Amino acid sequence: MNSNSIVQTKSFNFSIQIIKTYQYLVESKREFTLSKQLLRSGTSIGANVTEAEHGQSTKDFIHKLSISRKEANETIYWLRLLGATGYLEEDNSQKLIKNCDELMKLLTSIIKTTKSRNNLL
Repeated sequence: MNSNSIVQTKSFNFSIQIIKTYQYLVESKREFTLSKQLLRSGTSIGANVTEAEHGQSTKDFIHKLSISRKEANETIYWLRLLGATGYLEEDNSQKLIKNCDELMKLLTSIIKTTKSRNNLL
């Protein structure tokens, strides 16, 4: 299995976690604004990874993964905010943050490796 398949699987599974968290926030906490932001950024990670898989060029591939990494960073912000305001329990938000941070590290590694292999550093 190559790293792209791993990042696709992890980002897809993370999207599922985010969707379930969104559903919980809307149904149980009646929170609509922050949860929508979380849903958009959290599911965008995997969408951009999928787009990168069929990039038109190496630079396009790197660009899409870079967008995915930025969306992961934004997702961490929303998770921290939801945890700090009590909408999410601290352990739940920390678990999601850890999963998102792992995705960011994986994306960073793929981007760096791709740049290095293609002399784009």
